[in-house]
Amino acid sequence: MLSLHLLQSALVFINTLLVQSVLKDPAWRKKMTDADKRGLSPLFWSNANLYGTIDIDMGRRLDLDLVA
Repeated sequence: MLSLHLLQSALVFINTLLVQSVLKDPAWRKKMTDADKRGLSPLFWSNANLYGTIDIDMGRRLDLDLVA
């Protein structure tokens, strides 16, 4: 059960970073309506493959601007 919670937390963290990267772009912010902004949530799973084969390239990283 702990690994499921860890996976869910990691997905929410990555989704939060993705949402933040979209919100940093002024072009995207101008396109968003109030309804779009209300609908923002890191709790989406459409980008996750929970079943099947997952190919992991440990030599490549996601291009996310992480603040150290």
